[in-house]
Amino acid sequence: MSGIALGRLAEERKAWRKDHPFGFVAKPVKNEDGSLNLMNWECAIPGKKGTPWENGKYMLRMIFKDDYPSTPPKCKFEPPIFHPNVYPSGTVCLSLLDEEKDWRPAVTIKQILLGIQDLLNDPNIKDPAQAEAYTIYCQNRAEYEKRVRQQAEKFSQS
Repeated sequence: MSGIALGRLAEERKAWRKDHPFGFVAKPVKNEDGSLNLMNWECAIPGKKGTPWENGKYMLRMIFKDDYPSTPPKCKFEPPIFHPNVYPSGTVCLSLLDEEKDWRPAVTIKQILLGIQDLLNDPNIKDPAQAEAYTIYCQNRAEYEKRVRQQAEKFSQS
């Protein structure tokens, strides 16, 4: 395991615990021995108020590689969600998470989660990852928003 990755993730955890956006969750999973696995985080992203995503809480796993922060974490919704930029596997397709596009080592976990929250209601139709959600989004916005609201209800925080 890389000391650089672990050091950075320990700093990220400290910063997150001091200050994070309301409704969001980001924490390393616990190993069987009770220690923290800083390379594997469980996160939750709330749907933005005033959008069809509102009231939903979307669970996301962030997996960091040994060469983090040189490379971005893999971000995956568990369970997968209905969205044009989320692969059927749940993996998020976002330029911020692509080292060939907008990834920079200075990007923080907080920025990643806020970026994914923005993506929920503002998909990038130039980079579709899920055919069904993409097609419905482009062809029938009312049906798309209805499906998103049903999903928000299913993942609601109540």
